[in-house]
Amino acid sequence: MKPCKQSRLMAAAQAVAAILLLLCIDPLSRAQALSVSPVNLVLLSGDRSAILTLTNKGENETTVQIRIFAWNQQDDKDQLTETAAIMAGPPMATIAPGGNQIIRLLLRQPAQGREATYRILVDQIPPAVKTGGGLQMVLRLSIPVFVQPPTAASSHLQFRLERQGEKLFLVGINDGLRHDLIRGIVLSAGDAREWKIAPGASPYILSGVTRRWPVEVQGALPLPGESLRLTAQAGMAIDQEVRVAAAP
Repeated sequence: MKPCKQSRLMAAAQAVAAILLLLCIDPLSRAQALSVSPVNLVLLSGDRSAILTLTNKGENETTVQIRIFAWNQQDDKDQLTETAAIMAGPPMATIAPGGNQIIRLLLRQPAQGREATYRILVDQIPPAVKTGGGLQMVLRLSIPVFVQPPTAASSHLQFRLERQGEKLFLVGINDGLRHDLIRGIVLSAGDAREWKIAPGASPYILSGVTRRWPVEVQGALPLPGESLRLTAQAGMAIDQEVRVAAAP
C-alpha cells in the first residue's frame, strides 16, 4: 500500500473512532449550565430580605443545595464559617431544564458597627451514576453578600510594598468600615519598569483586613527604599507613590 493512501486510511479510521467515542459518552457527563442573578448582593441598613434567581440552562434537570457562610479574610485567604445569620429557603431544590428557582434570603442578624460579609454557596448535586456512566460534572457558585451597618460606611485603604528576597508583595490595609474591590493593579518605576499582580488573586479586601498580593517578578526588582507608582481601580481611582520596605 502506498504511504499516502495508508495515511489517509489511518486518518479516516481515527475520525470514525473519535465519533464513536463521543456517541458512547453518557449525556449526564456533560456539564450543566447553571447561572445566578444577581452575582452579588448588597443589603442596605433596614433590609431584612433578598432574592436570588437560579436558572438551569442545561438539557437535564439539576438539583442544587444552598448554604450560607460568614466570610472573613485571614493570612491572605478567604475564611468561611457556618452561620445562621442568614437563612435561605428552600435550602435544596430541583430545577427543570430551562427553569428558574427563586431562593429567598432572610437576614436574622443585622450588621453592627461595620459591614458584615457572607458568601452563599450553591452546589449542584451530582445525579446517581449509572452503571458504565461517564464522569459526572458538577458546579459550585459562590455569591458574595454585603450587609451594611446603620451608619454610613466606606473603605479606607493604605498600601506599602514588601520585598522578601526575590519576591515582592503589595500590602493593602483596609481600616475602613466597608469592603473594597481592587482591580487593574500596576506598579511602575521611572525607568519604564512595570509589574503587575500575579493572576488569580482575589480582588476583594474586606473591612479591617490586611492582605498581601504577590507581584509578578519580571526583570530587576526594586530595592528597599525605592518608590514605585501604584495605579489601580477601586471604589475610586488609585494613583499614588508606594515605598518598598524590607519584609520584617
